Amino acid sequence: MKNVLIFCGIVLSVYVIYRLYKYQTLDDGLNQLIEKGAIILDVRTEKEYNMGHIESSVNISLGTIRERYTELDPDKTYITVCSHGLRSVKAESILKERGFKHVYNGGAWSDLQEIIK
Repeated sequence: MKNVLIFCGIVLSVYVIYRLYKYQTLDDGLNQLIEKGAIILDVRTEKEYNMGHIESSVNISLGTIRERYTELDPDKTYITVCSHGLRSVKAESILKERGFKHVYNGGAWSDLQEIIK
């Protein structure tokens, strides 16, 4: 019985942490940003990107973004995405450190794709 309670406590904790993470990291109004011309920046590896991605998204992996950010226009709006939402948070932070003012976290690319449809 004690093990069951511990397991349930862990499951509940993970769920609460996930919900807080999703609430704090995903930006509202992504649809409106996309309608206004925001660029979806997929920060997964090229191999992951080739397995599936949002049409017209740009692929610059998180591993190369510190070198390749110069390929992006700092005046444009970007929505970062990846497979689960963790790398997109890091990419958003890196771009903001480099002076990009209009960068938003879109989380998992597959979730954002559903929102766009």
